Amino acid sequence: MSRRIDVSDLDIYYGSFLAVEGVSMAIEPRSVTALIGPSGCGKSTFLRSLNRMHEVIPGARVDGKVVLDGQDLYGSDMDPVDVRRNIGMVFQRPNPFPTMSIAENVLAGMRLNNKRLKRSEADDLVERALQGANLWNEVKDRLDRPGAGLSGGQQQRLCIARAIAVQPQVLLMDEPCSALDPISTLAIEDLMVELKKDYTIVIVTHNMQQASRVSDRTAFFNIAGTGKPGKLIEMDATETIFSTPSVKATEDYVSGRFG
Repeated sequence: MSRRIDVSDLDIYYGSFLAVEGVSMAIEPRSVTALIGPSGCGKSTFLRSLNRMHEVIPGARVDGKVVLDGQDLYGSDMDPVDVRRNIGMVFQRPNPFPTMSIAENVLAGMRLNNKRLKRSEADDLVERALQGANLWNEVKDRLDRPGAGLSGGQQQRLCIARAIAVQPQVLLMDEPCSALDPISTLAIEDLMVELKKDYTIVIVTHNMQQASRVSDRTAFFNIAGTGKPGKLIEMDATETIFSTPSVKATEDYVSGRFG
């Protein structure tokens, strides 16, 4: 599987409001793509459209195409549940299920998909997912304790373990470090670099240093004014976006002159 995402002429609506307009981009497989831009420019809406999570809001719809490995994710034959199984999501604030143990949190996605696992298979999956999220050594002796009892950074890595346990092709991360301290942030950033060996990762971040540290390509979104749709202004190799962008608005944003 190449795990490449091709987006073509994507418009995203909430009811009659056009939130994001005319986005076309290629998201390369086994890489980290960062989405940056000022608040309200549609980057999180665009991110959620990649696995149809925005559809939980009534009246949400899209025009255009999102294609993963040749499959149109908005095709009439596509089940949104299958889309979300293939394209996992990690949210801004860590959200482990509070009444579940660490191990049960990891297995939650499999159980939601009605996957029946033998005890040995479940144990192997828990260890593999927690190893993948670089959390195993910290929690292996307390897997039956509540996931909510972990620190914020550990909770976020537990959520990443939960996401990768169902073996998605793509991981979406919506500001995954914004609620974390600098040490936990560094741990998540290191983890992203490791995970891109196996996953295609798309991250929304307001942190320019984070985008420059972890991403291979960066897409800058902007908005023309209140009530106007967000648009993709420029996308390129991260080094280019931060050193020699083609558009002045991009340069102003990454240098801190606005936004």
